[in-house]
Amino acid sequence: MPEIPEVQALVDSLAERTEGATIVGAELAALSALKTFDPPLTALVGATVVGTRRIGKHIVLDCVDADGESLSLVIHLARLGWMSWRDGVAARAKPGRGPLALRVTFEREGAVGVMDVTEAGTKKSLTVHVVRDPYSIERIARLGRDPIQQPFTEAELDELLKAQRKRRLKTVLRDQKVLAGVGNAYSDEILHAAKLSPFTPSESLSAAQLTALHTALNGILGEGIERALGVPWNELKDGKRFAMRVHARAGEKCDVCGDVIRQVSYVDEHFEYCATCQTGGQILADRRMSKLLK
Repeated sequence: MPEIPEVQALVDSLAERTEGATIVGAELAALSALKTFDPPLTALVGATVVGTRRIGKHIVLDCVDADGESLSLVIHLARLGWMSWRDGVAARAKPGRGPLALRVTFEREGAVGVMDVTEAGTKKSLTVHVVRDPYSIERIARLGRDPIQQPFTEAELDELLKAQRKRRLKTVLRDQKVLAGVGNAYSDEILHAAKLSPFTPSESLSAAQLTALHTALNGILGEGIERALGVPWNELKDGKRFAMRVHARAGEKCDVCGDVIRQVSYVDEHFEYCATCQTGGQILADRRMSKLLK
């Protein structure tokens, strides 16, 4: 799933391509993706893009329609969604065939460009909203603190964690109602950099552990944003994957201590950690096991 660095890179690239452009086509290929009906998707046609932004993991294209009213296209790529861009006119989208969910065509100063929003797999979670106000979308209205917008202090992080009481750090870091935009992959990397167990209760951090977590949170996300800057869309996912030190690297050696990277699996997801770096050598149990391994 794209997280803050990848979504921000897509938004920045979209800004260069679409701001000031007129939307001349909006075609829905996956009917289940569109979650709103008023305004309709067709209201985008003729609207001018006046800005792009990221809200958590959501991509927002802010527009002004033909009547001068504000209108926003909001896209959440979910777990397997992605975007592509091509210059020039594309064929009409064919509903129900292939991974294509949405096709939007832009025109600026006589040049035409097409944005395709796609989703792989059979479990469809990608969402598209057309709204007057993005914060009218319940998922957005409930988002927590975006850790890279405005100074995110150590004291603020401490307050957020203590409010979660005994919830595990891994769960808290990827909870969008607590920290908007951090997901499974970067939370693994942040905890590894901070040398903290994913199972540590969020309210029990020492002062040194809190500082380490705050430093890792800023550092990992900052490095991710810098790495993704200017990277072509079709290379962003591979760039993220190659940069991971523990996430999705179960069975490989930790490049910090040389121990094997281990995995905790749930029904349809997993996370990775290094026992030597993060848990004092203790191997964590998952739901496939009845107790902590010795």
